[in-house]
Amino acid sequence: MNNQKICNIAEAALLAAGKPLSLDRLLMLFPDDEQPHRQQLVEALMQLQQLYQQRGVEVAEVSTGWRIHVRKEYAPWISRLWDEKPARYSRALLETLALIAYRQPVTRGEIEDVRGVAVSTNIIKTLMEREWIRVVGKRDVPGWPSLYATTREFLDYFGLKGLDELPALAEIKEFDLINPELDLPDPEAGPSTDAQDEPQQYQDNGQLLQ
Repeated sequence: MNNQKICNIAEAALLAAGKPLSLDRLLMLFPDDEQPHRQQLVEALMQLQQLYQQRGVEVAEVSTGWRIHVRKEYAPWISRLWDEKPARYSRALLETLALIAYRQPVTRGEIEDVRGVAVSTNIIKTLMEREWIRVVGKRDVPGWPSLYATTREFLDYFGLKGLDELPALAEIKEFDLINPELDLPDPEAGPSTDAQDEPQQYQDNGQLLQ
């Protein structure tokens, strides 16, 4: 099978799937007697990347595979296709997510030590529901607090192949820059309605009461 046909099949699959497809999943689209070598498929995908360079969408490799998505710079226009407004996440939620991403695995108490305030149960719940974080174990200290780390879904959402692609902390001047597509509330306008810090109660040993 020639490279052009491989490119066309890969392009059609990525458009139809609407989500990242791994190399293994793409290879399964071809009959055994026509299946390209893995490297041949990678070269076809890279060729697609070149073809899409001047378009409003791009072919990108993320944590779980390859996908076609709208370029970030065109998101403000494309978002007008939907009447529903994007989710509004508090600065506290983004700070918590950033600490987990850069210090993982990390406990809730360790996040609170850095931020200086209690971490809302709603924040952890929201991040878990979005499948951006997961519990990866327990810290071997009194109370056995859960250890949190980011997921492949987190990497896919932010367009990253791996944690080594996270920007250096020094480059993040504002947490708004973590994801330009998030519709963040104005920090001067007061707290937003969801996923905010809330008062917490602690036992004498410092463990959070759930």
